[in-house]
Amino acid sequence: MNWHLEASHFFLPSDPLKPLNLLIMDNSGVLHIAVFPWLAFGHMLPFLQLSKSLAKRGHRIYFLSTPRNIQRLPKIPPHLAPLIDFVSLPLPKVEGLPENAEATPDLPKYQVQYLKVAFDRLGGPLENFLEEASPKPDWIILDFACHWVPKLASKFGVPCALFSVFTAPFLAFWRPSESLSRGGDDVLEEFTSPPKGISFETSVSFRLHEARRVIHGYENNASGVCDADRLLLTIEGCRVVAPRSCRELHSDWLCYLQELYKKPVIPIGLLPPAPDDGAGVDATSDESNVFHWLDKQAPGSVVYVAFGSETVLSTEILHELAFGLELSQVPFLWAIRKPVDVAGEGKEVLPEGFEDRTRDHGVIAMGWIDQLKVLAHASVGGCLTHSGWSSVIESLQFGHPLIMLPFIVDQGIIARVMEERRIGIEVPRNEEDGSFSREDLAKAIRLVMVEEEGNQFRSEATELKEIFGNKDYHERYVEEFILYLRNQKEH
Repeated sequence: MNWHLEASHFFLPSDPLKPLNLLIMDNSGVLHIAVFPWLAFGHMLPFLQLSKSLAKRGHRIYFLSTPRNIQRLPKIPPHLAPLIDFVSLPLPKVEGLPENAEATPDLPKYQVQYLKVAFDRLGGPLENFLEEASPKPDWIILDFACHWVPKLASKFGVPCALFSVFTAPFLAFWRPSESLSRGGDDVLEEFTSPPKGISFETSVSFRLHEARRVIHGYENNASGVCDADRLLLTIEGCRVVAPRSCRELHSDWLCYLQELYKKPVIPIGLLPPAPDDGAGVDATSDESNVFHWLDKQAPGSVVYVAFGSETVLSTEILHELAFGLELSQVPFLWAIRKPVDVAGEGKEVLPEGFEDRTRDHGVIAMGWIDQLKVLAHASVGGCLTHSGWSSVIESLQFGHPLIMLPFIVDQGIIARVMEERRIGIEVPRNEEDGSFSREDLAKAIRLVMVEEEGNQFRSEATELKEIFGNKDYHERYVEEFILYLRNQKEH
């Protein structure tokens, strides 16, 4: 996606609910845009969603990734396929990186650093693409990890833009740290308080146990570039930052980023997925049994439990989740990602006798399942989630309130922003080690799903369905962004 931004003010939809067709541009404004996501499906899928949104308007897209990742992406609808070219960049072999490991789900966490080493060595294949592409991209849309791309792209006169799959509130915390050199409690305080310079009221910040992990993002790894520097250097090399955010949810945070970065910060909307936007992975073999079970449940009674493709849960955490679900006595559908170190079917990670004891009010789906189809089912009434941004968007697209149990990176910040909006509650955790109890989990589930006090969460989530579920509304954000980019290109 070739995007060019030089203005220094917000460009937001003045009336996002106007008919979308008023904005469709003629062919003279066609852009040729390369997109280059980080090698994680939580990044590649939003980049693909944005690619399709741009292609719908006649723009030509070069989607850059590695061969195996391209094979695993969802198929492009036939009417858009001629406008989206997948460009394979062979991933270099790197010591410590297993054969055929081309995305984060292929690896245990400690080996992801070697994936970053390989990613940083894609400069040669990318340079070949820029030399040979015809027509040449007008813009390259980058992910946070692409710190080395702006300098390379400048050799070909191609400007870069950052599309952040992270929310505006999370980005607000990733800035040059003033405390790291001093160390000690100053570092933790920097992340366990709202960002300095915030001019609006908020209590959103990292918990103590999260802050300790966030600090690791400022530490070196095998690639020689820490994650914080990857993001900050990419922002520095791009002309615009486009978060996956919208004004109605994050207006104050977007304004803060504008001041922080001293460059345009233009929200791209939430890019809510359509039913055909799955991960390109075969669903679990017993999916038909799952939906047969859902069909027999009362409307709005089932809590859907899922923790995304990036979250690897220990046996201890899985057991506490299981006991919490059992204690809640709320009907549940639990989609479990089988641990990579577990052979066989994978259900042996659950507590002994759990399935038998919960057979009357719960069902387990081991592996991948059509999440949008589940969320659209009338019996589903809420979600127990890790608070990954894509999962939150999908849940609220159908008006489901949230029981939030964040685990990695940006999820804690997302959970706190959602809790401030009264869309759900976060499961209480120990500040020191992040542990939680089955009793607190069960209480949170019952509050959101059953109890009268939870009406506020259910009501707010239903109202926000008008924002999260209105695809035309978010397409308007994309359209306004395109018009802005086109205008910049012409000047």
